[in-house]
Amino acid sequence: MLEYLSVLKKSPLFQGASEKEIEQMLPCLQARSRMVRKGDFVLRQGQPVNGLMILAKGCLHMQRDDYWGNRSILTTVNPGELFGAAYFAPENSTALHDVKAVEDSVVVCFDVKKLLSVCPSACRFHTMAVQNLFFAVSGKNRKLLQKLDHLSKRSTREKLLSYLSAESARQGSANFTIPFSRQQLADYLSVDRSAMSRELCRLQKEGLLSFDRNHFSLH
Repeated sequence: MLEYLSVLKKSPLFQGASEKEIEQMLPCLQARSRMVRKGDFVLRQGQPVNGLMILAKGCLHMQRDDYWGNRSILTTVNPGELFGAAYFAPENSTALHDVKAVEDSVVVCFDVKKLLSVCPSACRFHTMAVQNLFFAVSGKNRKLLQKLDHLSKRSTREKLLSYLSAESARQGSANFTIPFSRQQLADYLSVDRSAMSRELCRLQKEGLLSFDRNHFSLH
């Protein structure tokens, strides 16, 4: 697990801590690492959740399938990002979505009760970690609100332009790569893949953008 200290240091949970301080906190939080192969699940919908998780390596999708197999991708989890906090509730701490590895991944799990309780060793960083957790959850909510903004658009065209514009701003460039395949992007925006592909071709013909697989350039 120590090989991922540099990634954990970039996580919102450990913001402001040195790698040495993080190393000291790992036993306190009963941290453990878990390898997940591509295509396997970190969590399944309805599964009890008793830990907070940080992705140390790889890529995950938070997704949900309905009764008929229609898939919706809620968000992508990248290295250093925190997930699982949204599932904790006094009355029911179960996963509301599947969390699936889209490539070989390593997840670091923490005991959330240890994080929220008083540290027996009175380590300096413990209080800061609780504050960081609050801000991390706030950041996740911000991303979900942004997605709701995309989904609130009426047409596939508007949803695409909203998402691609936001990605361009987030990455600070008119040339950028998105973390989705065509089907995954359609699942993320809750649109039909064929209709979305046709709309992308129209946008390209109109000169608004160009693309090659998942790399886009806005004009």
